[in-house]
Amino acid sequence: MTESLSVTSDETTAGHGLTLGVEEELHVVDLVTRELVPRAQEILDELDPSAFSAELHRSVVETNTPVADDLDGLRDGIVDRRRAAITVAESKGLGLVAAGTVPLVDLESLPVTPTSRYRRMLDDYQLLAREQLICGAQVHVGVPDRDEAVAVTQRITSALPTLLALSTSSPFWMGEDSGYASVRSLVWLRWPTAGDPGMLNSAAEHDELVADLIASGTITDPKMVYFDVRPSAHVPTVELRVTDSSPDVDTVVLLAGLFRGLVLRARQDYRAGRPFTPARPPLHRAAMWRAARSGLEGELLDLPHSPRPVPAAVAVERLVGDLRPQLEELGDWEQVFDLSVRALSRGSSAARQRRALARRGRISDVVDLVVADTRGGATGIGPEGQTVPAGLFPYKRPGDEAFPDGEVAPAYAGILNVLSALGSAGLRRREDTRDDEQRARGITFSVAGEAATRLFPFDLVPRLVPADDWAALRVGLVQRVRALDRFIQDVYGDRNAVRDGIVPEWVLDGSPELRPSGALVNHEGVRAQVAGVDLVRDVDGRWCVLEDNLRVPSGIAYAMQNRRLTQNVLPELPEPDGLVSVERTPELLKRALIEAARPAAGDDPKIVVLSQGPDDSAWFEHRMLAEEMGVPVVRSVELFADEGRVFRLRDGKRHPVDVIYLRMGEDSLIHSPGADGMPLGPSLITALHADTVVLANALGNGIGDDKAVYAYVPKLIEYYLGEKPLLADVPTYLCGIPEQRAEVLDRLHELVCKPVDGYGGDRIVIGPHASEEDLSAVRRQIRTAPHRWVAQEVVRLSTHPVFDGHQLAPRHVDLRAFIFSGTESVVAPAALTRVAPAGSMIVNSSRGGGSKDTWLLG
Repeated sequence: MTESLSVTSDETTAGHGLTLGVEEELHVVDLVTRELVPRAQEILDELDPSAFSAELHRSVVETNTPVADDLDGLRDGIVDRRRAAITVAESKGLGLVAAGTVPLVDLESLPVTPTSRYRRMLDDYQLLAREQLICGAQVHVGVPDRDEAVAVTQRITSALPTLLALSTSSPFWMGEDSGYASVRSLVWLRWPTAGDPGMLNSAAEHDELVADLIASGTITDPKMVYFDVRPSAHVPTVELRVTDSSPDVDTVVLLAGLFRGLVLRARQDYRAGRPFTPARPPLHRAAMWRAARSGLEGELLDLPHSPRPVPAAVAVERLVGDLRPQLEELGDWEQVFDLSVRALSRGSSAARQRRALARRGRISDVVDLVVADTRGGATGIGPEGQTVPAGLFPYKRPGDEAFPDGEVAPAYAGILNVLSALGSAGLRRREDTRDDEQRARGITFSVAGEAATRLFPFDLVPRLVPADDWAALRVGLVQRVRALDRFIQDVYGDRNAVRDGIVPEWVLDGSPELRPSGALVNHEGVRAQVAGVDLVRDVDGRWCVLEDNLRVPSGIAYAMQNRRLTQNVLPELPEPDGLVSVERTPELLKRALIEAARPAAGDDPKIVVLSQGPDDSAWFEHRMLAEEMGVPVVRSVELFADEGRVFRLRDGKRHPVDVIYLRMGEDSLIHSPGADGMPLGPSLITALHADTVVLANALGNGIGDDKAVYAYVPKLIEYYLGEKPLLADVPTYLCGIPEQRAEVLDRLHELVCKPVDGYGGDRIVIGPHASEEDLSAVRRQIRTAPHRWVAQEVVRLSTHPVFDGHQLAPRHVDLRAFIFSGTESVVAPAALTRVAPAGSMIVNSSRGGGSKDTWLLG
């Protein structure tokens, strides 16, 4: 509640004059009892008074960073201040906590700091002052013109709830769970001068309001104006005051970057004379309340876009996206974007604290967590610069692959010993190395509707698939893909499976993926040279198939690259006996493609990888696989067909093409221009009829991915192969069958509903996690077009630990295995583990999911 930060502003600084500074309030706790203790002055006595100061309560140390021109400089300032204060504190058996509140408090033992100002505040405000056991982080941005500063404060109000949600770190109050993610913000609002100041049009109006408040006797000096955003009382800055203190330095830097972007946008709008509509006070209060209640784990009011709640991730992503022009101008875009993605993946500190309590039911574990997290952000603390490892684990979750029953599984002991030795701070440094390598190698993916590509999310903790499991899965996967390939041939041929009553004809004819183009393959042979099968493991260790992918399955290169990242970023991890190398994968893929060639190709078939180019979400993969196989990656404009043959144009010459490894959708392929500027589709179809070129995978294969067909795969295996299925499926109900539809509609809240043509987690509704609104919507869709929907029983998925920036936390995972089919079928020695974000069961990267290195044991 003091103001000792000195931030100046020079309009020549980086061209914008928006310097940065942060004040952090840190709780002082006893490392033995974990209680808040009034010993801040002992720490302050050994620190520089120009950089550290006392607060209202003797249990708080305030730090003030040097002025910074950029986010890296600000980060260094925060870390340096924390390091200095924590080093002194730990020498006295004390810990410092950068969080809105700490849970263990004895009010009677916590007097205010003995200055006349603070004693007068205690006399005036009584309970408010006694219970002011909260800590915030205040961000300052240099704005020397006070009229401009006031205008800025008015124009950024609507973004404050999202900033609060990002910072939430105070779920506990006086030893109890408050039910809020930021109880600090509720306690703070009890002050009569906290919150929104209302409409102010100039510095004169602001100063008049402050003078009136002093005259009223409510406050005694301008420093007691605690508006959410205010012009500083004594330095030329605009100051953000709504956010909790954050254990994670990255969160503070993210908040500072977003706030500076907001200030720049508001200043630009003010100077341009653009009008703005202030948020209506009741709605703004509601938005702030919801942010305090939910943090990043619930919904926010994304004002001014709409008064309707949206998932917190949507609000954060929209704010970051809206500020992109300003962030790019400031040079902060890439850093803020990456930090926002990490923040959403990690979740709020409030949620992590609750998980710490839930693990063993000990409130002291919460204090240990926030002490470790605060400490982890200040690297190099301790004797000779050594960092004490933060407590990474264990956690206890039924069905976890690495921590069954809360104990480390023997197979993971060596891995977890290394991770523990590195500690949170060490692992964060390894993540920085990972990100640098990914950027250097272009390991990215893109999301529809986003201009920028993202680094492919990769978690540092590898996943083990035991040798017995992998051996059984390999046999079952080959069996399944053989049957599906036979089925697709049959669908576009005689339809024997329909004639013999194995699959109803309406399932095929009603599928959106039944394509006339599927009949273009007029020879016997493999149609799905590359198949991807998604597997999940339940909490009892049983594997089952979740989905089949026979169109354009992706992930092979990412699975390989994940192994290489692990070896480069964490070379000290002990590799287990029997670890399967991923390096033969391109060789096996190329062999399957060569074997697909038609007789017209001769003894040396020419292969190309056909891609849409850099705009494709998996462009990295297309390039990598082509390079590893030693074949060119091409776009449609490099191909043309003439006299029933396909050629690649290069250097003005025609180069025959015999096998096209297709890495684009069928619709895109047919309508894309060829080298002659005409649509490639008709001439390509002519070549397919002439049997001179092969598309791998064949057009029309999407019928094998259909969710309704999935329900019949066990029968198809028996029908085509005469074998019992080796892999289990998830019990599936077809809404096109009246009796099954009735059961689905009756049990919507218990089942997972999927559109038959969906992929990538698209339009999936998980009943136990769905809102009534979502269930009503899917009920209407099922009744309108029942044949377009299936439902499945919910599988209690296993979890696997991920490093969330502070500790190991459980996340749901699946496994995509790849099967290459030629003369014989083989399972690739590289499989992709995909990781769902916190609180989700959907693993796709476009939905915030990630991946990890998969150690297959042979």
